[in-house]
Parts: sequence; structure tokens; C-alpha cells
Amino acid sequence: MTPTEQDVAIYHNTACATSRKVLGMVRDAGIEPRVIEYLKTPPSRADLQTMLKAMGMTPRQLLRKNGKLFAELGLDDPATGDAVILDALQSHPVLMERPIVVSAKGTAVCRPPEKVKALLP
Repeated sequence: MTPTEQDVAIYHNTACATSRKVLGMVRDAGIEPRVIEYLKTPPSRADLQTMLKAMGMTPRQLLRKNGKLFAELGLDDPATGDAVILDALQSHPVLMERPIVVSAKGTAVCRPPEKVKALLP
């Protein structure tokens, strides 16, 4: 996605209070974002790699570390490589930290929610 100034996308989890707050902040700024419910429509491996590059993050840094699944899949092992982590993120999108906002100004995991302000026109 190559966003224009007004294009904003949010990788959103409706059950996440932080994600809902960030979505509200984007809408309060007068922007109706493209909402991607990533639990229903996970990003492709290429999209994940593009977002990670834009954020300057490794796949490990994008992982949500709380919850049983993280440990059950052995993702807490420092020897687990990026390819395995990307596979896990695709197979289990709940492992992805959220929300991720993509705009012409950049891409970021918006935790805390105020981080979204730097991405809005």
C-alpha cells in the first residue's frame, strides 16, 4: 500500500481497547481509515515484511509475548529465527502486536495510542 496524505489503514482488533482507542483517534481527526481486522484477514508475509521494514522492527519485536500461545510455539526461545516467527504470525495473527497504523507519514505499532498522532496529516 502506498498511501496518499489522507489514506490511513489500521490493523485492528475489535476486542483490544488500545486498538479501539487508536481507531477513534483517527476518526476524530476527520479520517475514515481502511480498517483491516487482521484476525479475520491476516497480512501476507510480504505485507508483514514491508510493515516491519517501515517500522525498523524485527519479527520478534512485533510479537505479543503475553498469552500461552507465545510459549507453546517456542517463540520465547531466543534461537527461534525470523522465518519461524513470520510463519507463526501468519498462522496465528493474534500473536501480532496491535494496532498497526499505516499512513503516508509512516507505519507504527500505536502503543501507547498517542503514537498515532505522528502518523496523521
